[in-house]
Amino acid sequence: MNPDDRQSARHDFDFLIGRWAVQHRRLRERLAGSTQWDTFSGSTTAWPLLDGQANVDDNLLELPSGRYRAASLRAFDPASDQWSIWWLDSRSPGALDTPVRGRFSAGEGRFFADDVFAGRPIRVRFLWSDITRDSCRWQQAFSADGGSTWETNWVMDFRRLA
Repeated sequence: MNPDDRQSARHDFDFLIGRWAVQHRRLRERLAGSTQWDTFSGSTTAWPLLDGQANVDDNLLELPSGRYRAASLRAFDPASDQWSIWWLDSRSPGALDTPVRGRFSAGEGRFFADDVFAGRPIRVRFLWSDITRDSCRWQQAFSADGGSTWETNWVMDFRRLA
């Protein structure tokens, strides 16, 4: 990849900067064959850091069981041409989640990590898609078989606020 492509890749998440209303759909039980989803609202405000090489967002999630806050931190590494994404949850503020790493290609961002869920090793995937000026979609999926099959367990549909 040439240096100009790397320079533009550091702006892959510029679309997310601003204020958003978010509609969440979250699978009630992960990797358990569940087909029951909870739907709830939220909001996100995102801003750039490090001259655009990183960004952060503040999320308010209005779950049926109560509200909480969380933050995402994203940073672009020109040497690897990859983004890393960390999640910090106010319900357990002493630990960042294992970062997913990846990049955008053909208008879609794909990010992966090896992690542990309920005591067993899993693969995690984040997908950013359907990106326009005023909307986008994020999805999280888990795989218990090394990525052969995926269970989507969380979908966030973003609508930009004025």
